[in-house]
Amino acid sequence: MVNLITGPRGSGKTQQMIDLANEKVKTSSGNVVFIKRSSKDTYSVDFNIRVIKMADYPDILTLEEFVGFLYGMAAGNHDIEAVFIDSILKQANITLESLPTFIEKLNKISEDAKIDFYLSVSADKAEIAGVDTLGCTVL
Repeated sequence: MVNLITGPRGSGKTQQMIDLANEKVKTSSGNVVFIKRSSKDTYSVDFNIRVIKMADYPDILTLEEFVGFLYGMAAGNHDIEAVFIDSILKQANITLESLPTFIEKLNKISEDAKIDFYLSVSADKAEIAGVDTLGCTVL
């Protein structure tokens, strides 16, 4: 399942994602992963959550490469239950226009690998009204 957390910049999406991840790791029998552009604002992430800074992977520049990175994570660790991706529109070249394609690919990974994805999107619900969010839950 793909879950979207939307709202304008500065509306608390990152903290909401951290809170959700911290709750998820308490009840999870597998691994929880939190992906951010940098390590900023991750001081309150539970120690048991694997934090990945995409700044450490500067060669991942396209949506396809980012999806390949996620497939690699899933293939390398079959115990991942949830992946939280903060500020998705700042990852690789993902835009509001390419978000439906990305969501479609995440739904496939989610179905195949049984991973729940949580994405924060810096956009109002009105801005993503035209985005195909079929198969997603907007939190």
